[in-house]
Order: sequence, then structure tokens, then C-alpha cells
Amino acid sequence: MLKVDELTKNYGDLVAVDQISFEAGKGTVFGLLGPNGAGKSTAINCISGLLRPTSGHASVAGHDVVSDGKAARQNLGVVPQELALYEDLPAIENLRYWGKAYGLRGAELDSRVSEVLDTIGLVDRAKDLPKEFSGGMKRRLNFGCGIVHKPPVILLDEPTVGVDPQSRARLFDMVEAARDAGACVLYTTHYMEEAERLCDSLAIIDNGKLIAKGTVNELRAKLSARDVLQLNGTFPLDETRQAVDTLIERDDLDLEVITQEEECVTLTLSRASQHLPDIFAVISNAGGVVTETILRSPNLETLFLLLTGKELRE
Repeated sequence: MLKVDELTKNYGDLVAVDQISFEAGKGTVFGLLGPNGAGKSTAINCISGLLRPTSGHASVAGHDVVSDGKAARQNLGVVPQELALYEDLPAIENLRYWGKAYGLRGAELDSRVSEVLDTIGLVDRAKDLPKEFSGGMKRRLNFGCGIVHKPPVILLDEPTVGVDPQSRARLFDMVEAARDAGACVLYTTHYMEEAERLCDSLAIIDNGKLIAKGTVNELRAKLSARDVLQLNGTFPLDETRQAVDTLIERDDLDLEVITQEEECVTLTLSRASQHLPDIFAVISNAGGVVTETILRSPNLETLFLLLTGKELRE
């Protein structure tokens, strides 16, 4: 349903999206993950036709987004990160507007708008203005406007930004319902827990480049059950480096260094909690002072840290 082939978008010398490729099928949620500024929204805008790719291709339901843009957009539902609502039109009229924009008329339009209002939980607020809504309610209406025409492919660009927990859970339910109804959902986020709940497969991008791709289980397997141990404090560079080298040489640790700086040392190893006393002792003997310890078990956020050497939300 959705195919992206070596998609690239340049802004002068800046390469915002750098030859990314992936495919997503019917009845699946494909996650596009990365920190703020990684290129997720730029990729979404290229796929939706808002931006023309510098090179590469994207197709929706077999229609190229550049050469056959009208047909591609007819098969798309876009839920942008920035709210696309008419604040001075009642919620029901926002839905009717977008339904008409995609060709719905008469009884079919009325039926679909009623169905969407129920789906997004705004039946009792249908005649109220979005400017009177909470952030979560606006997000739900934004979602409804993107799906009112029953698109086979839905692009969701960080749909839970700034929402309350109740609306966030409701949005998750709506994404899962769309998937179960057969839609292909492309879901961008920088929250790994969302990806682990919703996504059948995903790609991780950083600085516009695709750095990992696969199913959630395939990406978890890359971790080999390794933990990430982050030590914050004060660490003399040369002495700490020598101390860490002695830890690396130990056969029982299987330890690797992700980052080593004066105020932070980040390591990866199996069963880290069992080895904390030895690690603390070696680093303390080298003159290091640990003020905070963060231990992450194997998950997608750990994978991102291993691949990039930095936090997902940086």
C-alpha cells in the first residue's frame, strides 16, 4: 500500500532526508521513529505531496506521489503534527468540510461524519467550536478529519504530542481500529513506548538517514539482551579510559563503551545489575565519582541509544 524508494529531500546543502526506503502493507502499522529534527516530518510531507522529493520515489496504493499525485492523495488520509482545524467551525462542520473535499455527499457524508464523531468520542460536542476544546479533543478531531473519507493509507505525524493520558489512550485505540479495518498506517513518533505498543514493523532514522529497519522483534533481537548502563558524575578522562579498558578485557562482562565523557560514561553489557559493584569499584579507584546511575533494560529505546550514542529525545 505504501512504498518509499531511496527518498531524498535537500534544502540547499542540508540533506533532511537521505535515501530512505521502506514498505508498509495493508492492515499494518509501520513506525517511523527518530528524535526531533531527524527528518520524520519531511518524509511525511514528501509522501503526502506537500513537498517534492529531490530524488527517489514514493507511491501510495500504486500511485506515484509526484507523477500521479491526485490519485495518490485520494488514497491518503493525513493527520499532521500541526493541527489542521478550522477553529471557528463546529466540530461536525470540520468533518463535513474534509468529507466533501474528498468527494463525499448526501447520505454517505452524513453517515460517515456520524460514525467518525462516535469513533473520536465527540458526539456530545459535535456542534461546539474547536477553539473551546482541550488539546486532546483537538487531536482527536484532527484524527477524525484525516480518516473521514476512509483512506486506505493513513499518515500520522506525532499524533499524541501534548495530549492528556485519556486522549492518548483513545488515539491508540483509533489507530488500532484503523489497522484492524485494513488500513495501512504510517506512524511517526519519538516515543519508543508508543512504537512498541502499536507498530508491526518500523524504521529508525537519525539525521535523515535510515539506521535500522525491521519488525519490533527483529530489532529487539539486535540487542542480544544487553542492558545500557549510564553513569553520571565526574570522570577523569585518561584514568577512566584505562579503568574501562580493564573492564572490557574481562571475559565475564562482555562490555562495550557507547560514550565516555568527563561527566557521563555509558556502557552496554549483559546482566548489568549483577556487575554494578565491580564497575563502581573500578571507576572509583580511577578517581571517578558517580552521582547518578541509570540502568536501561533491552528495548527499542536502548537500541536507539546503541545505534546513535544519544538519547532519543535529544
